[in-house]
Amino acid sequence: MGRTAKIARKTKETQIGLELDLDGTGKAEIETGIPFFDHMLELFTRHGLYDLSVLAKGDLEIDAHHTVEDIGIALGTAFSEALGDKTGINRYGDCLMPMDEVLVAAAVDISGRPGLVYDVELPIEMIGAYDTSLTVEFLQAFVNNAQLTLHVKLMAGGNAHHSVEAVFKGAARALGAAVALNQRVVGGPSTKGRL
Repeated sequence: MGRTAKIARKTKETQIGLELDLDGTGKAEIETGIPFFDHMLELFTRHGLYDLSVLAKGDLEIDAHHTVEDIGIALGTAFSEALGDKTGINRYGDCLMPMDEVLVAAAVDISGRPGLVYDVELPIEMIGAYDTSLTVEFLQAFVNNAQLTLHVKLMAGGNAHHSVEAVFKGAARALGAAVALNQRVVGGPSTKGRL
């Protein structure tokens, strides 16, 4: 059966079809109408070693906010569904992600408790047509719906493109480690008996 999920989300603002396979190879098919965000989701997929398909149509004539946030909701929901009861996962994952002059630290706890600590200050607000404030909106929507805790800190910065790219890559690597199955984990990875 596999650890997969298929999500269809439709609102007055967005229409999203998303498919996720946690045990993939990093294959991405992304079409959001937001080129820079497509690039970030492709990186997220490749470095997390998931397979992800996203086809989204949103009210981009207004701005990209609704589309980016709703994709975060759909992707978080997909992660939660694909993880099921979380039996056998590592639960925790972390990554120090360098990209040229940039260094990002990312850490994940698939705890069942949503939380985001996002400590990233960028020198500019826009990368092309992408509003960099949408990154935190995407991650907040994602963690709320995936029911996990994510810490992201920009430890050394510079170029905004490099910084945002390192955020997506670092979060992906940390998530990939956390969702990985570990044959030594019996049942759920908690002394409570369940997450």
